[in-house]
Amino acid sequence: MKFNKKIYKVVALAFVASTFIFTSCQKSEKYEAYLFTYFTGNAPGEEAIRFAVSEDGYNYRALNNNQPVLNNNEICETGGVRDPHILRSADGKTFYMVATDLYVPEMGWKNYAMVLLKSTDLIHWESSVINIPKTFPEQFGDVWRVWAPQTIYDEEVGKYMVYFSMIQGEGPDIIYYAYANEDFTGFEEAPKQLLYNPTNNACIDGDIIKKDGKYYFFHKSESGAPGIKLAISDKLTEGYEYPDLERVDCEKENVEGSGVFKLNNSDEWILMYDVYGLGRYQFTKSTDLKNFTVIDEAVSMNFKPRHGTVMPITKKELQRLIDKWGSLDDPLIEANSELLKKQNVVINGTRGIMRFPVKKGVDISSFDPQFTSFSGTTVTPLGPQDFSRGPVEYKVSATGKGEKVFMAIASEDNNPVLDGLYADPDILFAEKIGKYYIYPTSDGFHNWGGYYFKTFSSENLIDWKDEGIILNLREDVSWANDNAWAPCIIEKKIAGEYKYFFYFCGKQKIGVAVADNPEGPFVDSGKPLINWKPDGVKGGQEIDPDVFTDPKTGKSYLYWGNGYMAGAELNDDMTSLKMNTLKVMTPDQTFREGVYVIFRNDTYYFMWSEDDTRSPNYKVRYATSKSPLGELTIPENNIVIQRDDAQEIMATGHNSAIQVPGKDEWYLVYHRFTYPKGKYMGRSAGFNREVCIDKLEFDADGNIIEVKPTLEGLQ
Repeated sequence: MKFNKKIYKVVALAFVASTFIFTSCQKSEKYEAYLFTYFTGNAPGEEAIRFAVSEDGYNYRALNNNQPVLNNNEICETGGVRDPHILRSADGKTFYMVATDLYVPEMGWKNYAMVLLKSTDLIHWESSVINIPKTFPEQFGDVWRVWAPQTIYDEEVGKYMVYFSMIQGEGPDIIYYAYANEDFTGFEEAPKQLLYNPTNNACIDGDIIKKDGKYYFFHKSESGAPGIKLAISDKLTEGYEYPDLERVDCEKENVEGSGVFKLNNSDEWILMYDVYGLGRYQFTKSTDLKNFTVIDEAVSMNFKPRHGTVMPITKKELQRLIDKWGSLDDPLIEANSELLKKQNVVINGTRGIMRFPVKKGVDISSFDPQFTSFSGTTVTPLGPQDFSRGPVEYKVSATGKGEKVFMAIASEDNNPVLDGLYADPDILFAEKIGKYYIYPTSDGFHNWGGYYFKTFSSENLIDWKDEGIILNLREDVSWANDNAWAPCIIEKKIAGEYKYFFYFCGKQKIGVAVADNPEGPFVDSGKPLINWKPDGVKGGQEIDPDVFTDPKTGKSYLYWGNGYMAGAELNDDMTSLKMNTLKVMTPDQTFREGVYVIFRNDTYYFMWSEDDTRSPNYKVRYATSKSPLGELTIPENNIVIQRDDAQEIMATGHNSAIQVPGKDEWYLVYHRFTYPKGKYMGRSAGFNREVCIDKLEFDADGNIIEVKPTLEGLQ
């Protein structure tokens, strides 16, 4: 057989050219970034699809200023969308997203439908709703919960399989599957059971990953120790077996919403999940999808996600998302210097400002914020700048977005005074030790689900040391295991010995624990002190205690209440009440909670918080009296502290106060929404708070002068 050399050369060149073009296309379309789709909470406006992006799989920035990218009114029936899962099609041309159709504020945890969406560009989406009991009334007419759908491509049949959990009647949550129809608007037939749990316990939040010819089925199961479990099969739709019933997540707390993705250009996998009781996400890493290690220290996000998923994307797709939902009002830059209090860094494009709160002792005459930015975004100038002479001008530019000028200041801000999220602070000067102590609620737990108390010490009200956990409800208290809220403490000298009586909330009851030192260890009395309502009180909760010793008589009193304010004298043992002194003292309709009492110049000051702690209008008011249980007089202007919109300081409330020993010098200790993110967190800001201190002053007539909240704090 003879070859025509000319034809051979042409064919060969064509083959080389086509191979080059194909390879070039492959290279240009390789995955270089990540898309994270998520929702943020259970309150109105939080159950909606949001997008964030990352270039390394570890550090994520929200798009659209952490606001929804799709309109719930256009894609769902209930008004709420949760648990979004996103998948790239097998041919790479289409994206499929599915989500739970549920609006918790009105429906609780009952729902009937899911949302199916598809897009060719990640920007424009078509949607359909599948109501399970309406679509399949004979088989599933009694279904009352349809949760957390996900999609995977079945290579054997060439179809997209949607899997999700359902409850029928009195049964547990069971994970089912069904094949989507060709246009991804419904199912081909009724769902079938996919996972058979060996103990028949509830299973939800499935996530299936194919690796080395096997299917790894991650899901939350109540079997054994509740958490993320793993079942494995050689087939997508059957045969899943559990190697064991141990958790594959790395948490001791309750978790849900597993999401697994592979890092680009790596053999490593990320398993992330929602530690919902603590209000945080955890990231773990593995090479075998069986053994994971925590990598939280390597991960950063400027948002707080709930159950979501991550999908690798190309550089072109990343730029398309940024073009649509990126903005110089919320530029994709970070300041990463270890000399910063990162929780409180402000980069606000709407106002054109940056604020860099530096740690104590930092030389701001030569300070480098150490900016990092996404591809296509630049910041100038870089390197150390002199902030000691006033604001420094920065210019931020982004591809297709132009340029914006920011005026930046660096300041040694002492508010918040505690690192991290804490609330409801009670302050004590311990004579025995000669130090100040703050006893707060440990915050950052979803829906105030914290379970332990810590204390912090200081010699100057500025520098605070974390002294660790002093009481753990789950380990030290028999009658409550969570909702550890709003403690208070008092130092008493009894028979020549100092004792510390710590009153605290657990499960909406008030208890008392005792120690010989302000740092503990504290021993619980073994039962609630208050788990009843005073006569005539119909609503509210038995929370927010305050303990006060009258300097005129040495008698001690306990005050408490949410929705009402009550007070009573304590017996000498400090662990029981003189019930014949019990009095309901609610000052007026502004009283919500958080009573706090001080004594100055023969006057008793009663302070309290107005409004809901999740409201930016949460504030402190006061009244006065001539005795610890006397009639209250409310001044015409009785605001102690309230929000400051000019500084974007919100929800200043639930306070205590301290007098410097031997001086008529007072300070107000209070919490606020975490700054600056709290303003944008909705009602979730109400359990993401931080503790501040500012000066408390009185006029010549003894009236409290309204306190202006500050970022700088005490200097």
